[in-house]
Amino acid sequence: METWVPSGEVAEALSALPDVRCSVYDGTGPEPEGIEDVEVWIPPLIPVPDVPGTLARMRSLRLLQTVTAGVEAYRPHLPEGAVLCNARGVHDAGTAEWAVGAMIAVIREFPGFTDAQRRGEWTYHHTGVLADATVLIVGYGSIGAALERRLDGFEVEVVRVARRAREGVHGMAELPALLPAADVVVLLVPATEATAGMVDAAFLARMKDGAVLVNAARGGIVDTDALVAELKDGRLRAALDVTAPEPLPEGHPLWSAPGVLITPHVAGSTPASARRMLRLMRSQMTRHLAGDPLDNVITDAY
Repeated sequence: METWVPSGEVAEALSALPDVRCSVYDGTGPEPEGIEDVEVWIPPLIPVPDVPGTLARMRSLRLLQTVTAGVEAYRPHLPEGAVLCNARGVHDAGTAEWAVGAMIAVIREFPGFTDAQRRGEWTYHHTGVLADATVLIVGYGSIGAALERRLDGFEVEVVRVARRAREGVHGMAELPALLPAADVVVLLVPATEATAGMVDAAFLARMKDGAVLVNAARGGIVDTDALVAELKDGRLRAALDVTAPEPLPEGHPLWSAPGVLITPHVAGSTPASARRMLRLMRSQMTRHLAGDPLDNVITDAY
């Protein structure tokens, strides 16, 4: 079975499986030979240069298993007869941990104190606190549940929003009414046509003064210009692991906007994610070889 994998580590994890031949392709070097015979493709974390063209030539593809939760780069171009699976659960711990750390860092003003430390200044003053805050999780899936578990003990009220309402979870239609009461709004929605630009000027205007926007989803979910305007006005603060554009170019006004903490899309880039990704890849390949049902099959937008 011809299988393309993103790294030697993944190839090693699959090496004991019968009848599996792995070729490493991370998108930066030459493309391996035999693309027309590839039955399983595990693409790298950063998409290869020409995803549509690559998939169009994979005439034997039966399984596309991503190492990410997001599948927006692949879903529109999936060849007929191929199954698309994502890495749901792999990045839950790292992303949830980042979200907690990021909201605390902004609320307790750690970036400002770090700047003062570099200057050798003792800038004593009161800060905000996470305790007693209302944290609104927009996109309550597996990462949202992992975030709520990590927030347990911080004495916050968690409000959950998902695409569809269910017991204990609000539907998206209720989001506008929930925004004004939230002290922290965490974005964990996938990138789809419905979520593109959803955090626009009207969305931000509904957020209360002093609230913190935490984006651990995708940069395109937020209208960057609208967010910069709110940050410059000092009304809102933000913690962003993703931006639009991404990477954020030098000189972009978001870099110098007040009240924002920016990290370079690293929330899920942890040893925990790497370990869980290898376990999932081996499990999925074992299931595929046996003809058993696969986990994390994408049947809709996500």
